[in-house]
Amino acid sequence: MSNCDDPFQEAREKCPIHIGTFQGERIPMILRHQNVREAAKDTTTYSSDAPRRIPIPSEEDVRTVRQYPLEVDPPVHAAYRKIVEPFFLRPKQPKVLAKINGLIDSLLFKALEADSIDAVKDFAIPLQSYALTYLLNVPEEEAELWVSWGLHVFKDGDGKSKGLFMEEYSQRMFVAAAENPGEDFFSALNQVEFEGRLLTMEEKLGFANIAFAGGRDTIIHTATRIISHFAENPLDLAWIREDPKRINLASEEFFRLFIPLTHIGRVCPVKTDVHGFEVAPEGRVSLCWSSANRDAAVFDEPNVTKLDRRPNPHLAFGFGAHLCLGAHHARAIMRGLIRALAENVSQIETLQADELIERESDYSRMIGYESLRVRFTKRES
Repeated sequence: MSNCDDPFQEAREKCPIHIGTFQGERIPMILRHQNVREAAKDTTTYSSDAPRRIPIPSEEDVRTVRQYPLEVDPPVHAAYRKIVEPFFLRPKQPKVLAKINGLIDSLLFKALEADSIDAVKDFAIPLQSYALTYLLNVPEEEAELWVSWGLHVFKDGDGKSKGLFMEEYSQRMFVAAAENPGEDFFSALNQVEFEGRLLTMEEKLGFANIAFAGGRDTIIHTATRIISHFAENPLDLAWIREDPKRINLASEEFFRLFIPLTHIGRVCPVKTDVHGFEVAPEGRVSLCWSSANRDAAVFDEPNVTKLDRRPNPHLAFGFGAHLCLGAHHARAIMRGLIRALAENVSQIETLQADELIERESDYSRMIGYESLRVRFTKRES
C-alpha cells in the first residue's frame, strides 16, 4: 500500500475490508462507500458507546473523558447533540460568517505583504484557533493560547501532557463562567438541564474536549492542502474567479479528496461477522471514510480533482446519526478561504513543503503538511 493519496485502492477493489493492526489489535477496516454508509447507520451492530476507543488509534492514554456526543449512541445521542447544536450552527448566522470572512481576509492580507509565510504556522493554525472563538462565542484573546497547541492537541509531542493540560484549561473555563456567566459555550453548558439535572463536570469536559480537538487538525490540514492545490493548479483558481458560484462545489470536492481523518472506530457489543472477519465482543471496526471517498463505484475518476463534481456524496463529515457537528463551521471556513484566494491572489508559489504522513503498520497516507512555505502574489484589480 504505497499510494499516499489512496493507500486502500487495491484492497478495496478486491475485498470490502482490509485488516489493519492498531496498538496490537487487529481491526477490520470497511473500505467501500456503500458498506461504510450502512455500518454508520447501524448503531446497534456498530456502537459508539466506547469512551476514548472510538478514534483509531485509541485515545485512552491522552484524555480521561468521554467525548460528547461522539461517544454515545442513539437515542440519547440526539439529546446530547441538541445541547451544543446552537453553537455549531453559529456559522450560518450572517454576523458570525462575516467575522470568519474578516479573519480570513486579515490573515491573507498579512501573507500578501510578507515575502513568504508558513501556511501551517502563520495561516492555518491561527485561522482555526480564532474562528473557534466565534463558534464558542468567547473573546478572541483565548485563541492566543490555542494557537500554541499546534497541529493536534493529542498527536503533537507526547500527547498525554497536552491532553491533560487542555482538560485542566477547560475546567478553569467552566469555573470562570460559573462565577461570571455570559452567552458563551462554557456558560451555556453550566446552565443547561439534561434529563432534569445539570450536566456533570465530566460531561461538560467531554463536550469541550471534542470542541477543541475534534475539528482542529482537520480544519488546519484541509486549509493548507487547498492552498497547495491552487499553487500546483493556478488555472483552477482562475476558473473559480470567473464565477464565484463555483465555490460551493469546489469546496465539497476538496473535502472529498483531502479528508485528513482516515477513519473512525465503532465497537461491536457482541461477536459479529464483518464481511467474513469475526470481531470478538467489544472488538472494534473501522469505518474508513477516506477509502469510501475514493470508491470508483460511486465517484467517476475518483483520484482526479473535479471541482464541478456533481453529485458528490462524500463522507468527509461522516454519515448517519453521528454526522459531524462542525460541518457548517468547516464549510464556512473553506468557502471563505477559496473566495479570498480567488479575489485577492494571482499566484501561489510553493517554496518548501514538508508533508505530514500518517504511518501505520501496513499503510501510509498523506494527511497534510508539517510546514508549507509559500509566497502569495497579490492580484491587481
